[in-house]
Amino acid sequence: MIQSIKVKFLIGLLVIFVASLLLLHHFVLQIIESSNETTITQDLNSIKKNSNVYVRQTFMINHYSHDEIYFEQMSKELVADLNKITSSSVAVYSVDGELLAASDKGAFKNPPGDDFKHALKGETAYTITHQDKISSIYFAYPVVIDGDKIGILRFAKDASLLYGHSQQILNVIMYVTIAIFALGLLLCFALFWNITLPIVKMTKVSTEVIGGNLNVHIALNRKDELGKLAHNFNQMIEKIRLQIGKIEKDRDQLKELNRHRKQFYDNVTHELKTPLTSIMGYAQMIKENGQSDEVFFEKGIDHIADESARLHEMVLQLLELSKETDFKSAFESMEAGAILESVCEGMAFKAQKYKKSILCEVEGHLMIEGSATKLRQLFINLVDNAIKYSDTSSEIIVNAAQTSEFVQISVFNQGEVIPPEHLERIFEPFFREHGYLVKEIGSRGLGLSICKAIVEEHQGTIQIRSENGETSVLVQIPRIETKQVNV
Repeated sequence: MIQSIKVKFLIGLLVIFVASLLLLHHFVLQIIESSNETTITQDLNSIKKNSNVYVRQTFMINHYSHDEIYFEQMSKELVADLNKITSSSVAVYSVDGELLAASDKGAFKNPPGDDFKHALKGETAYTITHQDKISSIYFAYPVVIDGDKIGILRFAKDASLLYGHSQQILNVIMYVTIAIFALGLLLCFALFWNITLPIVKMTKVSTEVIGGNLNVHIALNRKDELGKLAHNFNQMIEKIRLQIGKIEKDRDQLKELNRHRKQFYDNVTHELKTPLTSIMGYAQMIKENGQSDEVFFEKGIDHIADESARLHEMVLQLLELSKETDFKSAFESMEAGAILESVCEGMAFKAQKYKKSILCEVEGHLMIEGSATKLRQLFINLVDNAIKYSDTSSEIIVNAAQTSEFVQISVFNQGEVIPPEHLERIFEPFFREHGYLVKEIGSRGLGLSICKAIVEEHQGTIQIRSENGETSVLVQIPRIETKQVNV
C-alpha cells in the first residue's frame, strides 16, 4: 500500500502526464490525417477531372462506333499522355479488369486493392499503402462515355513526401509536448516538495508529541499559509505543554494536600484521643472506687475538668481554623495600631506572670481593610507565642509601622532558635519542632495555622525568622489611605 503523499502525488502526475500525452497524440494524429485526407481528395479530384476532360476530348476527336474497343486500342496513348498530365503512374484496365497498359508496370505489379474492386463496381475509390518508409496512393474510377462504362483508369501516386512531412510535424509536436510536460512535471514536483516539506516536518513533530515529547518546535520561516499553520502548531504545542505542566503541578499540589489532610486527620485523632482516654480512665476509676478515697476522687475530678477544658479549647480552635478556611467575613476600614496596643496591654499581665515584659511601639494611622475580631485574634496568638517561647526575664518587642503599600507588624522574642527545616512547616496544623507532638500547656499546634489563614484572608503575608537567639514574626497587610476611613 502506498502511504506517502509524495509517492501518491508523483504517481498522479505521471498518470496525468501519460494520459494527456496519449490524448494529445491521438487528436494531433486525427487532425493531420484529416488534413492529409483533404489534400489527397482535392488532388485526386483534380486528377479525375483532368483525365476525364482528356478522355472526352480524345473520344470526340476520334469517334468510333464501339467506344470500349476504341478505349482498348488507345490505352497506351492514354497512359503516356495521362502520365505527363497528372505526374502519376497510370494504368488502363478493361471493363472486366484486365490490364491493358501501364506507364510503370512495377507500380501495379501487386494485386489490385480495394480501390480497383470498387471501380469494377462502377465506384470511384482510393487506397493508401505504407511499406517501409514509402507511402503510395492508388486511385481508380470507371470511365463512362455517353452513359456506358468502357474501362477503368487507375493512378498510382507517391505520397511519401506528404506523409513524411506529417510524421515530422507529429514528431516535433510530440517532442515539444514531452518537453513542456517534463518541465511542468519538474515545476509541479518542486512546488509540491515546497508544500509537503512543512507537512512532513509537522508530521514528525506531531509524532514526537504523541510520544510525550512536548519540547519540540517546527523551524519554518515562511510568510504564507503553511508558515502560519506551523506557527499555530508551535503555539498549540506550547499551550499543551503549559497546560500539562499546570495539570502536573495541580496534581502534585493535590497529592500534597491529601498528605496534609491525612496528617491533619491523624493529628486531630491523636490530640482528641489523648484527653478522652484520660477522662474515660479517671471516670472509670472514680466509678469503681466512688468517694472512698477522697484524695484520689478530688485529683480525678480535677484531671477530668482540666482535660475537658483542654479538649473544649482544642475543638474551638479547630472550628476557628475551619471557619478561617471556608468563610470570609465582610471587611471594614479600621486602625490596626489601636487594636495591637489594646492586645499588648491585655497580654502584659500574662507576661508578668512568666517574669517577662512587652515593649509596644506603634505608629499612628495604620489604616487597613479587615475584621477587627480576626485581627485581635491574630495579634493575641502572635504575642502569646512570644510569651510562651521566650527566655525568662526577657523583653518581647512589638512594632507596628507603615510603608508605601503595607502596614507591617513585627514581634520579636529571645529564646531557643527554630531550625530552618522546621521553619518551612511551622504553619502546618499540629506541627512541632523535632517532628512530633509535644504536650505543652495552652499549645495545640493550631495557633500559627490560624494566624496564617487570617493574614491570607486580609491579602497579606506572614514570615518567621529565627537566628542568633532571636525569633521574629513579620506580618504585612495592604494599607489604605486615611481618607477612606468611615467616620
